[in-house]
Amino acid sequence: VSTQSTWGPFLIGLLRKMVHSGGSGAQDLANGALLQCAEAITLGLPFEVWKTRMGRMRNETTVEAFVNVYRRGGAGAFWAGAAPKLVESASKGAILLFSKELIMNFSLEAGCNNTVAGLIGGAGGGVTQTIVMGPCTYLVTHAVTGDKSVSVTQLMNNTWKNKGFAGFYPGGSAIALRQATNWASRQGFTEFFRDMFISFNHAGEKKAKLSKTEEVLSGILGGTVSCWNHPLEVARIEMQARASSGQSHQSMVQVLKAVKNEYGVAGLFKGIIPRMCLGVWQTLFMVTGAKLIKEHLPK
Repeated sequence: VSTQSTWGPFLIGLLRKMVHSGGSGAQDLANGALLQCAEAITLGLPFEVWKTRMGRMRNETTVEAFVNVYRRGGAGAFWAGAAPKLVESASKGAILLFSKELIMNFSLEAGCNNTVAGLIGGAGGGVTQTIVMGPCTYLVTHAVTGDKSVSVTQLMNNTWKNKGFAGFYPGGSAIALRQATNWASRQGFTEFFRDMFISFNHAGEKKAKLSKTEEVLSGILGGTVSCWNHPLEVARIEMQARASSGQSHQSMVQVLKAVKNEYGVAGLFKGIIPRMCLGVWQTLFMVTGAKLIKEHLPK
């Protein structure tokens, strides 16, 4: 069977689903925007700021990075770049939930099991997020690691003047690959752990309803394991920080090699602890939370 004959009907069917998604699609857009904003403004942004500093200042320990963020601007420093982050969160959350749920539903209808459908849906949803995440993470990275004398507005003006639209997407390849693997892992692993709970606690009954505790534990485990791709995040931070500070461009592969040569393999995992915290927090909102909300909405 050729690849074209295998994927052709799948993609055509998916496009039809997108056109005829109706009210459920609009509901997913709204829920995604609200859930992602709630995630970011609570603990999501502090974890993001802490992780971003560690990804850039790789000579600092986890505790040193936390303390230095605080010294940079007090407690408010953990919410640096809140304005662009909320714009990013509303848009990327809406795009993620709409596309992820759509692709997952179609994958299940096509005969995939829950874990495979989660991997496919998460990857598709993650890639679509890159559209809005590129510019916003670029600005947040500058707010956390860049020159404090240059405001976010000044950086936007300078970037647009000197590099145009493309200037807001340094590290775009790293973001796309990171987001695809992020949400494929978060959704896929969470579905995997949900199936494990069904097997062990509910005698393998496929239609069994998990308890709230089991749903939350599945999200925590899925969010933690999904951080295996942390080197991509280190590369993204470095590429965007170099761009905002006017340093020469390096490809994702060049950045990964440079970090490994200077700091060893451990340097590729700098910031893994706050990243795990962030991964769990985002999974609980955008995977577990989205599922629980959907269950309580009228059919």
